[in-house]
Amino acid sequence: MSRHRGPRVKIVRRPGRSPGSTQKKPNKKPSYANQSTSTTKAPQYRIRLEEKQRLRLHYGLTEQQLLRYVRIARRAKGPTGQVSLQSPETRSDNIASRLGMAPTVPGARQLVTHKHVLVNDHAVNTPSHRRKPTDVTAVKQPPGCRGGAGNSLNRIGEQEDSTPHPRARSAVQLMDRKWIDPNINELLVVEYHPRQAQ
Repeated sequence: MSRHRGPRVKIVRRPGRSPGSTQKKPNKKPSYANQSTSTTKAPQYRIRLEEKQRLRLHYGLTEQQLLRYVRIARRAKGPTGQVSLQSPETRSDNIASRLGMAPTVPGARQLVTHKHVLVNDHAVNTPSHRRKPTDVTAVKQPPGCRGGAGNSLNRIGEQEDSTPHPRARSAVQLMDRKWIDPNINELLVVEYHPRQAQ
């Protein structure tokens, strides 16, 4: 499984802070050697590239995974930008993070990999596993005494529906655009892959 193992705050500085990747914030502004104070307009390629990098950092995706989601969105019905965000939103690691089982997507990915998360009473150890709106997610057991999964289930958004199981939740619908990070412009990400996503 491909994932980023390096420093996260360092790569967060340029594309902008992404709450899904880390909870830490840079304590000072970066001093880039080529940073300019001119008011020249940034090239469109750079704007789209930074937006694509921000989306990859938020969900922890590789380049091929993001390209596959864009291809799926182009073939599906509905707005291409919104559908391209629904695909990574239905991943098992992102759903676990949305349910409050972990503070960040990388933390939720570790829970899924270690089989602490159950989907329809079956252990799933693949973070990229696509979820259906009717699938029920449950915590197999609290991961140690750190309380990440057991104490955070109360911070569930209105898009999630409670089930009788005290540690189980069910996504009753695909994530709407209003529940996704508003700092991400999905249209720029789709425009970055004009030919590869055909």
